[in-house]
Amino acid sequence: MKALLPFLVLLLAAATAQGQLYEARVGSVSFEKRSRDAVQVQVEATADWTRDYWQRWLKDNYKIKLKGNGVLRVGKSDYLTASQVLISSTTNQFVDLYSTITAPSDTVAELSVWAATGPDTFLAASGREFGPMRDIVQRFATAARLQAIRDGVNEAEKALAAATKDKEKLERSRANLAGNTKSNLARIEQLHQQNAENKLKSADDSVKLLDNARLLELRQAQLERNRTRLLNLDRP
Repeated sequence: MKALLPFLVLLLAAATAQGQLYEARVGSVSFEKRSRDAVQVQVEATADWTRDYWQRWLKDNYKIKLKGNGVLRVGKSDYLTASQVLISSTTNQFVDLYSTITAPSDTVAELSVWAATGPDTFLAASGREFGPMRDIVQRFATAARLQAIRDGVNEAEKALAAATKDKEKLERSRANLAGNTKSNLARIEQLHQQNAENKLKSADDSVKLLDNARLLELRQAQLERNRTRLLNLDRP
């Protein structure tokens, strides 16, 4: 039983950590040298992915365009801000929205969102506008989970397509090599056969060459005899 305790503790800790993901909760951030009430949520993603998706999601769903990326990512701020935006249609209260993304770990990012209705007048967790802001963050967390799954599926599909393409390429290469090897073996066999035929013909030519040498000697002797006879006949 004692051996199981460390495992159970780790299992409980993992379950607790997983339960904290994608759940919007009240927290606080330090901003302008003071603690501000904020809505915070952790998502299973990198800080860069969460920052980009948070901006796209707010723009697509609430027409809120956040500032803080600088020009072409140069001068990027830790804070993303939007001035005088409406986060609740029931109160018609415009607020300045602030958010920041941190990374508690390599695979988890935390989004913190807070707002102000005026200079140094920030929304409190007990205030009327805090609930709608928390609803926005919770909806974002739900969307982020689905988007992360979609991205995972897309990446898996791309990886599968790439692996399939590599497989087909390797199979084509293997078939080409097999065909080339078969052709080479046939050519080698043909060359072996031709070499054997050449060897037989060379041996036959060697025999004929000997016969030719004897014939040359005979013809040379005949020529010499005829020349001698001719000389004898020409003498007076």
